[in-house]
Amino acid sequence: MDEQIAPKTEYGVTLPEIMASMAGIDFVRAIFDGRLPRPPIMQTIEPFDSIAEPGVVVMHSIPGFRHYNPIGSVHGGYAATLLDSVMGLAIHTVMPAGTGYTTLEFKISFIKGLTEGTGPVRSEGRTLNVGRRAATAEGRITDAKGRLLAHGTTTCLVFEMPTETTKGT
Repeated sequence: MDEQIAPKTEYGVTLPEIMASMAGIDFVRAIFDGRLPRPPIMQTIEPFDSIAEPGVVVMHSIPGFRHYNPIGSVHGGYAATLLDSVMGLAIHTVMPAGTGYTTLEFKISFIKGLTEGTGPVRSEGRTLNVGRRAATAEGRITDAKGRLLAHGTTTCLVFEMPTETTKGT
């Protein structure tokens, strides 16, 4: 038994106090490298080879039969989950400790249908503008040949996260 066993991916929700104590880039990287649990929604898309740099997040995923809709192709929710994730996390990478965000709206354009034969896809989110109260980002999903499959934009609300010192004031 010389075979190495890959560590089991842990899914869960990080306590708000822990998230608020970390700069956004550190928080996202801690999720990607397994120091913090992956959000449960990630079980749906099973990302791999994920990277986070300030203002940029990249995740790879493989669409499969489990993502199919009733008409025999990958459900649009798969691409929506990928894009909402990479765009929001790109914004999170530039947030200072104690700052959070939430999606206010996002728009997606589907360019080419996905199937289980599409193979690995690359999802990339990039910040466009980050202000005190709102942030915007764009995202792209491409196949292994670099062909555009879907793209989108998001607007997120930026807010101060409650901490022990701000509660009750």
